[in-house]
Amino acid sequence: MKRSLLLTALLLAGAANASANDLTEQAARRYAAFWNTGDPALAKQALAPDFMDRTLPAGREQGVNGPLQASKGFRTAVPDLKAEITDMVVNGDRVAVHLHFTGHFTGTFGATSGKGQPIDFRAFDLYRVAGGRIAENWHLEDNLTLLQQMGVMPGPQSAPAKTQ
Repeated sequence: MKRSLLLTALLLAGAANASANDLTEQAARRYAAFWNTGDPALAKQALAPDFMDRTLPAGREQGVNGPLQASKGFRTAVPDLKAEITDMVVNGDRVAVHLHFTGHFTGTFGATSGKGQPIDFRAFDLYRVAGGRIAENWHLEDNLTLLQQMGVMPGPQSAPAKTQ
């Protein structure tokens, strides 16, 4: 009898953990779908009302409005922006996500106008999920590659040759 109760308790605990992992993964997938589509409703579903960006870039508003602002600005520069999850690891309340962004720079970024340059860069995010929504985010984007592709910064091929 004790063995049967223990087995039942272990199975229930496993099911509860799987359910929590499913909610955690769903939040991450919703947030990636937001970056892929630009649909603000997806961000609002994925992010907790008190969402904190722990690597907040200068000039970006803290909270849910920050990613909404960033997406809108980025889509002004790259209207056909696509974001694809290339790897995801869920562990408890944490999710590590590797995103691949592609598109074409046909809009404007600051004072720079796009000429249709292809955009292809990667980002890494780490989320803490609470109650099925992302409560905190730490992120790194390959902004150097992005800015070089946009022509905002010189790329390695345009750097002057070193002379001795």
